[in-house]
Amino acid sequence: MDLAIQTNKLRKTYGRKAAVRGLTLEVRRGEVFGFLGPNGAGKTTLIKILLGLAAPSSGSAEVLGRPIGDATVRAKIGFLPEHFRFHDWLTAEEFLRLHGRLHKMEPWRLKERAPKLLDLVGLRAHRNKKLREFSKGMLQRIGLAQALINDPELIFLDEPTSGLDPLGRRLVRDIIQDQRARGATVFLNSHLLSEIEITCDRVAFIKHGEMIELRELQSLIEGQITVELRCKNHSPETIEGLSQWSSYVRAGGESLTLNLPDETALPEITRYLIARGADVYSITPQRLSLEELFIQIIGTDAEL
Repeated sequence: MDLAIQTNKLRKTYGRKAAVRGLTLEVRRGEVFGFLGPNGAGKTTLIKILLGLAAPSSGSAEVLGRPIGDATVRAKIGFLPEHFRFHDWLTAEEFLRLHGRLHKMEPWRLKERAPKLLDLVGLRAHRNKKLREFSKGMLQRIGLAQALINDPELIFLDEPTSGLDPLGRRLVRDIIQDQRARGATVFLNSHLLSEIEITCDRVAFIKHGEMIELRELQSLIEGQITVELRCKNHSPETIEGLSQWSSYVRAGGESLTLNLPDETALPEITRYLIARGADVYSITPQRLSLEELFIQIIGTDAEL
């Protein structure tokens, strides 16, 4: 398998606190990979390690087939941090040209590349405006443009839709899809789980610096349903008995909610309820959203 990122028992500690705990991870070339977890889970720390901005305490990692920190590899990476501090005295075009020169791009290539990226992120009309005059959303867009200036093979995007309106979020989605289409790998952190759900091929869930689940996104979503039942006259013992089909059962008034891997058990569940004297008025199965799955996997005690 051709991998863009590979880590083996990666660990990073700050004093007595472990930000990343024995993380083993593989990200394939050409995929959009979602990295999900609550605040403080270690997501940004991992990105810093992979970029060579922080040294691991133990374990190993490779990026694009080379050890982390390799200069030739760093030239093939694009990065949009969550908290950026751009050179606000520069215009949008000057800013992109600066980052192009930092990548040692040829002047002729940079002359063509910068205007194309300004078009791509919808900022061509603002190319001569200083960044200090930009809104939060405009800064997010120019930050995305600088992450793409060198046609990177691997792109790290940390909360790329922060501060963007729905049109801006759609623009970012389209750009990510275009990058995947040309063969680039996108490593995506986002709190907007709806964006992850639309964009990513696979997702990893991390909590307290440890990866607790890694799944193909489509199979993760398609493999779970939530069922709302409207019924009366159900006893606590009857509700408890539903645990033979579902690990998640919630009762409230005339409503019962349970999660199932698919719809196969619904007739049996209905017969079970009726046999125990419950009056079933309706059954409504729905696919679980990624947000609901996130809460199930991470837990409600996590700080979002």
